[in-house]
Amino acid sequence: MNKDLPEAALSGLTVLDFTRVIAGPFLTQMLADMGADVIKVEAPGVGDDMRHYRPTGWTKDAPGFVGLNRNKRSIEIDITSEAGRSVIFDLAAKADIVVENFRPDVMERQGIDYAALSKINPRLIYCSISGYGHTSPFRLVAGYDPIAQAETGIMYLTGPREMEPQKAGGSIGDSFTGLHAGMAVLGALNARHRTGRGQFVEVSLFDSMLSALGYVGAHAQLTGEDPPRMGNKSYALVPLGVFQCSDGPIMIVVGNNRQFTKFARDVLQRPDLLTDPRYATLTDRMNNRDALEAEIEAVFLTNAREHWVEAMRAAGVPGGAVRSPLEAVQSPEAAGRGMLAPVGFDGETVQLVASPLKFSETPVVRPTEVPRLGQHTAEILAGVLSYSDEKVADLRSAGAFGKPQEQDQ
Repeated sequence: MNKDLPEAALSGLTVLDFTRVIAGPFLTQMLADMGADVIKVEAPGVGDDMRHYRPTGWTKDAPGFVGLNRNKRSIEIDITSEAGRSVIFDLAAKADIVVENFRPDVMERQGIDYAALSKINPRLIYCSISGYGHTSPFRLVAGYDPIAQAETGIMYLTGPREMEPQKAGGSIGDSFTGLHAGMAVLGALNARHRTGRGQFVEVSLFDSMLSALGYVGAHAQLTGEDPPRMGNKSYALVPLGVFQCSDGPIMIVVGNNRQFTKFARDVLQRPDLLTDPRYATLTDRMNNRDALEAEIEAVFLTNAREHWVEAMRAAGVPGGAVRSPLEAVQSPEAAGRGMLAPVGFDGETVQLVASPLKFSETPVVRPTEVPRLGQHTAEILAGVLSYSDEKVADLRSAGAFGKPQEQDQ
């Protein structure tokens, strides 16, 4: 257990975590960062599928798994066995929160769904993350981030208009879903303070991505028209987009006439643009987009990204370098916020992206090591459940922790 847990916001809460891959582990890592004791239940001998999504030549647990599973404890349990389910019931009796991201029928078929576990523990908050939701006619269809981006219009909006729709470079659907699930869990916790009872909460990947449309969804509904796909540009603002500097691209957002004045006069050193009738108003700038963008890029090409970012910040005009992921995690902005933290992994210490949550009174916990598959099985059985050696041996013989060949791995 992490010695910082008593100071953290969710200290004292126990989370029974059946999640795997991205959306669910994203949520449970946030809960663990805030001090909850997250017990990650994994299939014997296999574990979270994300452990195996390795780059070519990588032999350890995959980087994606490492980035989503700090501060957790891993226990191997075969939930398809009667003995394994008995352990789950005992853990659920002591848990505050259960999180799973299977299809809606999986936990029900195993007899460990909310209906079953809430009978044992009425205070239990049970969070289910799925592709389409328990009430959807598509409830048994598995959910995948790129499919959700496609089906909710996010992909339609992404990329240049002359190209086919593009998915976002990261798993934004899974991340949005994990964040929404976190809000649901914390809301249910607050309700439990008032009522003394837990509840079933569910979040779907489809719903989360549909809500992520934000103002674009309102635009489509109210106008009856789809906004155009603009790639790195905007259908509502000019200039907004990516421009090449002498050493790489920069992203700018000039949101109003006041910012355009500062941009032309103080950043570009081109006050003549302010007297050019083609650029006098936002409507004028939109009607003459190509000409204005050519003027801007010609100036940006005369100096480096860092020069222009500093000039734009000094003038109060939004702009930033277009960075690679490696540049981003090693950036002065990340360092200035303490966004890299040492985490134990496979016998060594690595620097990983830290929790973005900042608390004045209940800081997030210092990261502990990413668990090996089943690393804490004995510790949890003895410490959380107070099982005797004899009981553990009987459960092992009954297949609670996998078949004998799996237990020997």
